Amino acid sequence: MEDNVLLQISNRIKERRREKNITVQELASRAKVSKGLISQIENSRTIPSLIVLIDIIKALEVDLNIFFKDIHSGNEGFPPIIKRKHEYEHFEKEDAEGFHYQRIFTQSIKKSTVDIVILELEPNASRPQVETEAYEYKYILSGDIEYQFGETYYNLKQGDSMLFDGRLPHTPKNLGTKTAIMLVIYFFEETK
Repeated sequence: MEDNVLLQISNRIKERRREKNITVQELASRAKVSKGLISQIENSRTIPSLIVLIDIIKALEVDLNIFFKDIHSGNEGFPPIIKRKHEYEHFEKEDAEGFHYQRIFTQSIKKSTVDIVILELEPNASRPQVETEAYEYKYILSGDIEYQFGETYYNLKQGDSMLFDGRLPHTPKNLGTKTAIMLVIYFFEETK
């Protein structure tokens, strides 16, 4: 399986477990596997066998067809992934006090060049939809922004973020009366 698909499966297991308020230990007991294995799978550190994966999905009481719906391989463009500020995953690192980490996105994109940009978007700024040969990550530092992809619109507020395939036609619009600011990270894949 491709890394991207494995990451989607890992994230979906974690999301479904949390939605159902099941602890890692409870899920491990239901699926008859170790707590450590569930943790490794959820953090994309190991690949479960098909049998174990099916047991975990059944333990989550989710239909297999529903579980795998919308999981895409890297061969087609994926739809924008929106993360709201309240959805960011808090985690701890080292034995440090006062360090507050939030994992916003983890996305495997092989052999890429990274370009990090601050975009200031004036209230009346406009442009047609564009395409870029990169995966794009946007983090809204300030303001309210509407992102258009074809005929689909997403509203993002300060603290929200989004990851998408830049080959999808897209453009942002500032919905406010002040300049909106966003952190933009472009991941350009190297081609052979």
